[in-house]
Amino acid sequence: MLPSLYIFLQTTPVPKDIPLPLPLPEWLLIILLVVSFLVHILFVNLMVGGSILTLISQIKGLKNKDYDTLAHEIANTITVNKSMAVVMGIAPLLCINVLYTIYFYSANALTGLMWLAIIPLVTIAFLLTYLHKFTWKAMENHKAIHISILAIAVLLFLFIPLIFLTNINLMLFPEKWGSIKGFISALTLPNVFPRYLHFIFASLSITGLFLHWYMGRKNYPFENLFTQLTRFELKKKGYSLTLVASLIQFLIGPIVLLTLPSKGIGWNLVFIIIIGASFAIPAMWMMWKGINGNEKTIDKDFYKVVILMSITVVFMGSGRQIYRANSLEKHRELVRLKTEEFKKIKKEALTKEKEEKTKEVNMSMTLEQKGEKVFNQYCSACHKPKDKLVGPPITEMASIYKDNKSGLQNWIKKPGKKRPDYPQMPSFETQLKQDQLDQLSAYILTIK
Repeated sequence: MLPSLYIFLQTTPVPKDIPLPLPLPEWLLIILLVVSFLVHILFVNLMVGGSILTLISQIKGLKNKDYDTLAHEIANTITVNKSMAVVMGIAPLLCINVLYTIYFYSANALTGLMWLAIIPLVTIAFLLTYLHKFTWKAMENHKAIHISILAIAVLLFLFIPLIFLTNINLMLFPEKWGSIKGFISALTLPNVFPRYLHFIFASLSITGLFLHWYMGRKNYPFENLFTQLTRFELKKKGYSLTLVASLIQFLIGPIVLLTLPSKGIGWNLVFIIIIGASFAIPAMWMMWKGINGNEKTIDKDFYKVVILMSITVVFMGSGRQIYRANSLEKHRELVRLKTEEFKKIKKEALTKEKEEKTKEVNMSMTLEQKGEKVFNQYCSACHKPKDKLVGPPITEMASIYKDNKSGLQNWIKKPGKKRPDYPQMPSFETQLKQDQLDQLSAYILTIK
């Protein structure tokens, strides 16, 4: 297995991992990643799709007042959706950073300044949407300026996901890290633009369903706001947008799959994609019936459509994770092996350093100091320097064997039993070497 791995990625950078335990089981982190990402991307889709629809509607509103009203109504939802998108984006970023630390960090570092630019770009886009929302009346007579403010925000909203997608896509290609020279270079990797187009039409599809629901609420004062457009018309427009965007996604989907490197494509991925798509087909058929039906039947299957499309999204989100796991499997195995090798080398180096320090300390110690260490290790459980413990104090040994080091050593090796009130001392003949006996006897004979 190892030779094939090294051949497969012989030119790929293989850094060592950070040998730290995961805060949660890996399977649980993967579930949290997929679920939190889907919640986050829902609000991102509504933010991007809503911004595009607001811009289009406001431009059409220059000729039809009702479309200007529609633009204003959709604009009121953008600021909420973008705030939710940011808040809900924290969890998937944390999960992906924990699960794929090396890959996420490497992609961030290689896209460099453009990745850092997300913060000021998001800030500017958010401020522009607030400016656009709260100056609607003040700029009633300056529509060109007002529309331009939103147009800049829309361009930013379209560009920021491209940075994210390029960065996440770069994670999948560790073999390309050596040739990437920044964001523009990362854009040239396969699959970036097909995935980006898939994302844009997903945003329009979800926003179409949202528009259908938002304008059809029973407590929504539709008739007080619109004079020409009807609920039925806007519901049809919402369904039509979702249906067309979904059909385009079906056309782009195979392109996305074909432009993906084969290293991550397996039967598990193909199975998940087919199952997900099979739920979307009846949903599109229900929307088609609603568009061609009447006002009374257009809402008949709405919640079925939402459920079926949601299931499709869950399968597609799971497929994204499966492809990531498949494509990085061999590289992660190499990283694991290199990490194990690093930990082994580190352990050996620390052991050698400890031994050298111990050797240095021992060389600087006197014979009596070394003897004290031997005493503390083998004798201190039964003897104290000046007090009786289990056996007699050291001072008594020192007085008995004064100037008789060999006699003391013989006693330690083969002790007899002299006193009935003391237990038999065990023999240390096999436990202590001669140099230890010399050290121990030198220490004992210094105690007074």
